[in-house]
Amino acid sequence: ITSVDPTYLQLSKEDDLIYRQFRKSFPDLDIAHLHEDDLKTAKSKEDWRTFCNKFDGVIQDFNYGTLLRLDPLLEYSESNTLFATRIQFLAIEIARNKEGFSTRLYQNTRKKKSNISSNGNTIHGIIDATKQISVSS
Repeated sequence: ITSVDPTYLQLSKEDDLIYRQFRKSFPDLDIAHLHEDDLKTAKSKEDWRTFCNKFDGVIQDFNYGTLLRLDPLLEYSESNTLFATRIQFLAIEIARNKEGFSTRLYQNTRKKKSNISSNGNTIHGIIDATKQISVSS
């Protein structure tokens, strides 16, 4: 997500199918700020089970467990992760990519790398200038 523009990132061979089914099943889910209740209440578990079972035989290991970030702009941490199934992870991360939520993280990371590069060039420029002064003195 931080190396490639996420709008072009494909997480599975079935990204488009997963995305369509996800938004059909969860049109109003706020993927920018997930809450545990979005996946863990009795009602949400029932809705997710129906969604997940559509991918049995379509996505390998669709029901295996994985970690999912609650806020896509924050890194993985104990307070920002939730245990989810692989298909839940794929559905939410594909939607975040397609809907532009992961793009902000990508752009922020590029800016940080650019600043580090710029600062590195400045430092190298100062060192080179210092060498020239030392040599000519």
